[in-house]
Amino acid sequence: MSKGTKKVGISGRFGARYGSTLRKRMKKVLETQKKTYECRACGKTSVKRNAVGIWTCRSCMVKFAGGAYSYVTPAGTTFNNMLKQEKAN
Repeated sequence: MSKGTKKVGISGRFGARYGSTLRKRMKKVLETQKKTYECRACGKTSVKRNAVGIWTCRSCMVKFAGGAYSYVTPAGTTFNNMLKQEKAN
């Protein structure tokens, strides 16, 4: 069995095509897209991407709206922080 890829990771399927910079960007996007995240409802690490912007917990079957490639967007975290500050005041 082969050892796999050391540097290119998930973007190794593109081979020598598209240039190294674009493959590195794509690697970062694909890794965040394929990663499992922690569920806000049940706390288990079983949230996976179902479709563009739809994330589903495989344990409790709760659906979340999020980013296209990541579970939580930077704008979403900023908004949640603002809500927490408003509740504290």
